[in-house]
Amino acid sequence: MRLSFLTDGGKKVKNKIAVIGSLNYDVILKVDRLPYKGETMAVDNSTFSAGGKGANQAVQAAKLKTPTYMVGCVGTDAAADFLVCTAKQYGVDTRYIRKVEGSSGMGIIHALEDGSVHASIVRGANFQITKEDIDKAMPALKESKVCILQNEIPVPMIEYGIDKAKEAGCIVVLNAAPAIELSDEYLAKVDILVVNEVEASFYCKETVDSVDKAKEEIKKLAEKYNNNVIITLGSLGAVVYENGTIEVIPAKKVDAVETTGAGDSYIGAVSHSIVEGLSLTEACRFATKCSAVTVCRCGAQPSMPTLEEVM
Repeated sequence: MRLSFLTDGGKKVKNKIAVIGSLNYDVILKVDRLPYKGETMAVDNSTFSAGGKGANQAVQAAKLKTPTYMVGCVGTDAAADFLVCTAKQYGVDTRYIRKVEGSSGMGIIHALEDGSVHASIVRGANFQITKEDIDKAMPALKESKVCILQNEIPVPMIEYGIDKAKEAGCIVVLNAAPAIELSDEYLAKVDILVVNEVEASFYCKETVDSVDKAKEEIKKLAEKYNNNVIITLGSLGAVVYENGTIEVIPAKKVDAVETTGAGDSYIGAVSHSIVEGLSLTEACRFATKCSAVTVCRCGAQPSMPTLEEVM
């Protein structure tokens, strides 16, 4: 069992991760195409899985044996216990997940044969997280080296979470997904900004659809906000800006079954690697291995690899 802190010359060194974000009940529909307007389309294959960007990222970090806290809300419906129990089953510390009146968050995902996904999210209980929930989790933040946030909770709570994580001395990783308006002030407070090509296009106000374009735009983002940036590009790999240096990290060549949770697997693995002391570029190389495993299996959390599978 790993200790809460390692020691370095008598100083306490943080070795945990705190995730502030969403928990969703995912309904995954396996289809060969999307339905046409006005069409009722029969689906022969569906799966149900615990999901939500926050919970997925927490689960991947926990599967890699980094002690991980989840901070968020679930509803009072049947999905709530399933979401909490699944996270706990994978090793996530769930003491800071609060039950609120109403429905839990939900994801409706059309997964195509080529592995691509089209997702719609029901916000549900995720939008009931409060400042008090984050305040209660301050002991977890103070023990954590990294705090991960995403854009599936209200903007004021993203901003408050960033402030409290910085107050606790965390490295703040913001997965700015889905793409929504965020203030320059708070984007500049983030240590590591992670976006995919769609989100990069939104924040850069330029279409990012190639490695070359990502290399061009990542420099602008990093210099504007004075932070490190990752742009993930699916099968094209990722472009990483770390302390003035740009690296292109190719994706692993695999036969993708489904890409649900691949980005979350990547972020959980990056955060785990930072806790382990790797540079951001090294962390992204390891995360590439993890997400390559994830896309070869169905579902988000069940598909994410354990440490033994990627070492």
